[in-house]
Amino acid sequence: MENFPVINLENINGEERKAVLEKIEDACENWGFFELVNHGIPLELLDTVERLTKEHYRKCMEQRFKEAVASKGLEGVQGEIKDMDWESTFFLRHLPHSNISEIPDLSEEYRKAMKDFAQKLEKLAEELLDLLCENLGLEKGYLKKAFYGSKGPNFGTKVANYPPCPKPELVKGLRAHTDAGGIILLLQDDKVSGLQLLKDGQWVDVPPMRHSIVVNLGDQLEVITNGKYKSVEHRVIARTDGTRMSIASFYNPAGDAVIYPAPALLERKTQVIDKVYPKFVFEDYMRLYATLKFQPKEPRFEAMKGVNTV
Repeated sequence: MENFPVINLENINGEERKAVLEKIEDACENWGFFELVNHGIPLELLDTVERLTKEHYRKCMEQRFKEAVASKGLEGVQGEIKDMDWESTFFLRHLPHSNISEIPDLSEEYRKAMKDFAQKLEKLAEELLDLLCENLGLEKGYLKKAFYGSKGPNFGTKVANYPPCPKPELVKGLRAHTDAGGIILLLQDDKVSGLQLLKDGQWVDVPPMRHSIVVNLGDQLEVITNGKYKSVEHRVIARTDGTRMSIASFYNPAGDAVIYPAPALLERKTQVIDKVYPKFVFEDYMRLYATLKFQPKEPRFEAMKGVNTV
C-alpha cells in the first residue's frame, strides 16, 4: 500500500507539471490505478454526497438488502458462492441524458448533490483524458473524440454499499473483473476498506483516503493505447465490520463509437509492436462483456477480432 500511486493535482498547471505527468504515466503503465488529491472538486460537496448516500442506504436500501439475503437463505450457506456479489446498488445515468429525476426514493437534496457531483466529475474525467493524451503524444482532445460517437460519451454512476457479511471467506463484495469502458472515477469510503487490485500476481489494497478520487482505466483505453496502458483486474472483499460506500462514475464511449488503436501510436518505430488490438463498435464489446464480465479480458479482445461490425 505504501507504494500505491497518490497524485497531487494541485500544481498540474505550475512548474511541477512535468513531474506530475510522469507520475500519471507510471501509474497508467504499471498500476492501471491511481488516487488523486487536490483534484479541484469542493470537499464540502464530497462530504454532502457521502452523507446523503449513507442516509439513503440506511433509509431506503438496507432493509431490502437484508430481506434479499434472507430470501436466498445466504445466512446459512456453507460453500463458496461464485455467482453473486454481496452489494446493494443503484445506477444513475448522466450523459447523453440524465435519468436522476426518474430514480425513486431520492430526496431533492440528494438529486441536486449528485447532479452537481456528476458535472464536476465529467470535467475532471475530460481533464484527465487530456493529460493522458499529453503523455501519449496524442493531440489534445483525441481520447474524448474517440469516445464521442454520434451523441457524445456515455457517463453514469454506480452507487454501491457493501454491508457487513457474516461469512466473507465464502462470498465477494464484488467478484474480480476489469472495467469495460473508458476512465472510472471513484469516491470510496475512507473508513471501511475492501477494494483491491491485482498487481504482479498479488492482491493489493487501494488505500481509503478522505476526499480522494480513485481513478482506474477501462478496457477501451487499453485498446486505444494498443496495450501501453492496461485495464487491471480488481475486486471488493466482503467485510464483517462496517458498511463500505462506493460511488463509481464511468466515463465511457458512446454505444456507436468505433474503438481502435490510435494510428499515431502504431506508427512510431521506437518500440516493437508484436500485436495490434482489434477495431470494433463499443456496444458490440458491451454485449460480449455482459456475459463475460467476471472472466479474463484477453478472450474478449480476441473475440472482437471476429466481429465484423465496422
